[in-house]
This record gives sequence, structure tokens and C-alpha cells, in this order.
Amino acid sequence: MAAPMLRLFSRGWWFGAPSLSGVLPLGLRKAHSDVRGLLAAQSARGLFKDFFPERGTKIELPELFDRRTSGNFPQTIYCGFDPTADSLHVGHLLALLGLFHFQRAGHNVIALVGSATARLGDPSGRTKEREALDAERVKGNARALRRGLEALAANHQQLFNDGRSWGSFTVLDNSAWYQKQHLVDFLAAVGGHFRMGTLLSRLSVQARLKSPEGMSLTEFFYQVLQAYDFYHLFQRYGCRVQLGGSDQLGNIMSGYEFINKLDNRAEYKLMRKQIIPTTKSEKNVILIVPYHHNRLELINTFIALSQRYLKLFTFLPLPEIDHLMQLHIKEPEKRVPQKRLASEVTKLVHGQDGLDSAKRCTQALYHNSIDALEVMSDQELKELFREASFSELVLDPGTNVLDTCRKANAIPDGPRGYRMITEGGVSINHRQVTNPESVLVVGQHILKNGLSLLKIGKRNFYIIKWLQL
Repeated sequence: MAAPMLRLFSRGWWFGAPSLSGVLPLGLRKAHSDVRGLLAAQSARGLFKDFFPERGTKIELPELFDRRTSGNFPQTIYCGFDPTADSLHVGHLLALLGLFHFQRAGHNVIALVGSATARLGDPSGRTKEREALDAERVKGNARALRRGLEALAANHQQLFNDGRSWGSFTVLDNSAWYQKQHLVDFLAAVGGHFRMGTLLSRLSVQARLKSPEGMSLTEFFYQVLQAYDFYHLFQRYGCRVQLGGSDQLGNIMSGYEFINKLDNRAEYKLMRKQIIPTTKSEKNVILIVPYHHNRLELINTFIALSQRYLKLFTFLPLPEIDHLMQLHIKEPEKRVPQKRLASEVTKLVHGQDGLDSAKRCTQALYHNSIDALEVMSDQELKELFREASFSELVLDPGTNVLDTCRKANAIPDGPRGYRMITEGGVSINHRQVTNPESVLVVGQHILKNGLSLLKIGKRNFYIIKWLQL
């Protein structure tokens, strides 16, 4: 039930649930170009790669999401996110956008925080067992993950509303049902429906069993809990569709088979592409929760990504995306699609205020905009210049450039520091200063917000907040 990871190469993402058709060989699970309606629209965006099980996806699955089909509307779709860290990251966005597209079409969606499964650790896609997390750390991570999911859902509702009647967005935690279970009772009720041979045949299990480290019982049991999660949501909320990544194939197949043994209603899974080069455990994952993530880093990340990601990471209509592409062909140097992509993603993650802040930071950092600096808050400057030293100084009468640099510990004492100024190595608010004796002027050296941005050389920044102006 781990959150789907997005990779640069095209591997499967899928929605799934059990049906009477049985499990098909991987080679036969191909995307259907004739899937209609909602699924066709999202397939055109590149969101869905494969549908599982294959049988029924030409007629039954499209009808499942058709408003005109009596008794089928709305459906409930879920995707899981294990709280192995205290933040969402960019890798979660595609899964969330999949849920949001269903919500926008009027269906109910569930983001499932896996506090219970996180204690076990998902072995899928891993070469060795992940570090064990204690209960308190998982609880803290789960609270943070829930806040992140709810924040993105609120931004989606507030800033991307298209006037249609949307379905609900619900955040659940699987600890709510596992903490009520007794181990022996759970195994007696559930264990008999799982066959050891089938569980051992999963590719993720086989890979780990052949590795030098092997596989623990804790990790092996993970797929059983993920299967039960789907069953619980199926029984309690009528959830018939699951969204997941290709690394979840074995786990979702277990859920498919488990529900098939207990209920004969058809369920489905939709596979999605993995497109961003990162894994669950890598240290270079870009975090997207406001208190973790630099807004400028997020907007720059998406400016650098391919234009096709407009279809995957935004709600823009396809004709509008085509128009942006035409503008790009005519004037590629303006990078119109990339900037629009960055803007849309930053707005979803950080809200309108976060987008405005990111734009101010961009202007201040890359365009040397004094106007942008003047309206930035202390926090924005600290976020923008994360390596900068921050000082609070009293503005005494006659304070000059040399005094300021020394009080901020920006230059060495003596003649060397003096020469750094006279030789042009110092700037204040993007303006070079060469006279050490120049008295600071409010509105020039000191911005309207009471701040000064001091730069020594090319890369050393110092933020000064002036007191008693």
C-alpha cells in the first residue's frame, strides 16, 4: 500500500480491483485505446497506462464511471500512502492527480494513510529491508502526511474548481481497523484465504528471497495487509477501484485474489505511468509540504521538466495545452509551457499565496528585482537564501557600508575587508557599493520592509533585519 513512485522510464501504474476474470499474465495487460469517457480522457493525457484485469475493461469498466449507467454512479477509488517520512514529495503528485481527476468527474476518492503497513515496511522495489520505524515516529509522520494530503485537497477545491459537482475527498488511516484486530483472530479469519505458493511467486518476493539479505516475515506479511486494506474499503465504503504503481503489482494482485474469494462483484485496477527519477528512500526526493519545501525549488524543478508533463500534472484542457505547445514552437526562448506547468503545480501544492511568493523569489533571485525584494517577508528571504546568515542590527546614526559589513561578520577586519568593498566585491540589494564610508540610506540600502540583502563575492549572502528604524 505504499505510495506510487514516479520514474523517468515508462513502467506501469494501475488501478485495480478483483473480478471473476482471474489474473492475466503481465504480457497481456495492455492499455485499451477504446476505453470510453472518463478513462479515455485521462488515457489521452497519459495518466493511465494499463487496466487490470483486462477482461471487462472495454465495456464494464467504462460503464462503472458512466453517469448514465443506473446504480453505478458514483464509484469510490482509493490510493495508499505509507507514512515512512513526515512529508509528501513530488512522487506522490501523480497519484493524487489521478484521484483528483476522478473526484472532478463526480466520484468519491480516498487517500489511505498506511500507519499500520508502514510499521512493516513495503519490500516492493527494494533490494534490502527498510529501516524499522517505531510507533511514535510513524504516528508523527502520519499526522504530517494527513495534513499534507488535506492541504492539497483544499487547494484543489479552492483554486481549481470548474463548476461541476465533484465527489468527496476523504483521508483515512488503516490503523483505525488494525488496532482493533487481535493477531490470532486476524490470522484465523484472513490467513486461510492466502496460498503460500501464490504469495511466494510474486516477483517482488522472489527478488528479495534471492538477495543476500533475504526477506523477513514482517516484509512478507505486508502484501496480506495491503490486500486486507482493499477488502476493508470494499466492504465499508464500496470501493471498487484502486490506484497504484507498478512496484505494487504483487501486492494489488493479492488484494484482487482475496476479494475475489469472498465476493463475486467485479473490481478493477488502473495502471499509471512512473515518470520522475526518484525512489521512496532516496535522499534527493523533493518534499512538497510547505514547512519542508522551498517554493522556488519546486517551481524551478517543474520549469526544467518536459512540456508533456502539462498533461500529467495539470488540469488544463488538452486544447489549451496544444495552444501552449504552438507558442513554444514559435518562441521557445520564452519557455511558456514550462512556466505554466511550474505555476499550476506550485499553486496546487502551496496555494495562491505560495505561488505569489515563488514568483517574488524568482524575480528577486534571477532578475535582481528591487521591487520584489521590498515586498518579501523575513521568512521568504530566509527560504530563498537558505545558506545566508541572518542578523538583526540596530541602525545607529551615521552607520556606513563598512560598519554594516563588519557587524554582519561578512568581511574580515583590517585592510583586506576594506579592499573587498573598494574593489567591487560587495553589493547591497543587488547594487554594487564601492565606497566603504557611504552612509546607509533608507530606500536604497535599506528596503521598505526593513531588510537589506548583502552579497559578498558571487555566492555569499547575508540578510540583515534593521531594528528601531
